[in-house]
Amino acid sequence: MPKIDNLKAIQVLDSRGLPTISTEVMLDDGTRANAMVPSGASTGQKEALELRDGGNAFHGKGVKKAIRNVNETMKSALIGKNPLDQDHIDQILIDLDDTNDKSNLGANAILSVSIASAKASSKSENLDLHNYFNILMGNKMGNSIDQVIPIPMLNILNGGEHADNNVDIQEFMVIPKGASSFSQAMQWSSEIYWNLKDILKKKGLSTAVGDEGGFAPNLSSNREALELISLAVEKTSLNMGSDIFISLDCAASEFFKDGIYHLKGEDKKLSNSEFVEYLKVLVRDFPIISIEDGMDENDFDGWKILTEEIGNECQLVGDDLFVTNPEILKKGIKKEIANSVLIKYNQIGTITETLETISIALNNNYKNIISHRSGETEDSSISDLAVGTGVGQIKTGAPCRSERVAKYNRLYWIDEKNSFPYG
Repeated sequence: MPKIDNLKAIQVLDSRGLPTISTEVMLDDGTRANAMVPSGASTGQKEALELRDGGNAFHGKGVKKAIRNVNETMKSALIGKNPLDQDHIDQILIDLDDTNDKSNLGANAILSVSIASAKASSKSENLDLHNYFNILMGNKMGNSIDQVIPIPMLNILNGGEHADNNVDIQEFMVIPKGASSFSQAMQWSSEIYWNLKDILKKKGLSTAVGDEGGFAPNLSSNREALELISLAVEKTSLNMGSDIFISLDCAASEFFKDGIYHLKGEDKKLSNSEFVEYLKVLVRDFPIISIEDGMDENDFDGWKILTEEIGNECQLVGDDLFVTNPEILKKGIKKEIANSVLIKYNQIGTITETLETISIALNNNYKNIISHRSGETEDSSISDLAVGTGVGQIKTGAPCRSERVAKYNRLYWIDEKNSFPYG
């Protein structure tokens, strides 16, 4: 069996021009693989900690400390270990850190090694990464998992923390659920995106893009954003509610203060029950089938109301609420709040814990959506993760900006080489 021969981490840049980590794992059979880790803008309070340097360099966002932790502490602990035992590799990293939030070594440092080790293992075994993830997921579940090409959620209009505009809801996504294939889904979505740009131009609105590639105009309301998307779908000769559906990421924690939801773009201040009613009206008027972080991460009463009111007709996704943490997800399931979980492996820090969260969701009839971060790299491993775990959904931005498109292009190749079903 192969053994880890060396580790090497360096500083690279993410899509916002901020430092992040790239780690290469080298095995004694000559295999090499590297991974890069993303970074979020609107982050949950309970996420694992990104270790940053502070000081003046890169406005305090440097990652030299985290890189040193890879090149010294983790390297010493992992040389000679079997990379094919992902659980053991990740447990060594967790034990080395010895904190609940990975604040000692840094979740960014730990994740870079965890992903790179998985990539090296798949290459050493002559497996595509999605097939390797499928084996790991099957082991976690105790049975085989069918691989699926995921339905993409494409963020075509940005607000909130991902854009410098007055739109409060952070992401407006199209879901090409009615497409017969991934290729058709991407064609439809790209055409909608182009048509939306034309509509914005004709209205004299900005076509500058936000962090995830969606357009970021100033608008009068969240409803106007949905109306513009509806026009773009119509211009593409597609039908809302059969071909195309809508997903929202409210990122409600970003506009929740002192028990009130502040929609500054609309000059509204709403209680949790009033904000639930606000969302219910949008769901009634538009084919919205998924709402992410519809309530603040600590507003459990609000989440309970939202789940009871529209949980039977809408996918209610916990991102900041669950932060890809197995134990936090278990508590949410017990409280019967939300019905889905967003999977971002830099929120928890290892492949093993990520797969554990996915398995808990699957075993409790909660859906999973594999997700990028707003600060991304060209690393496309989440595409393989989405296929290999068979979750059926991925959100990774607009059909714009190469760090987003890299994920879709990886899915094109997986789809080309396999006969997996779409969705």
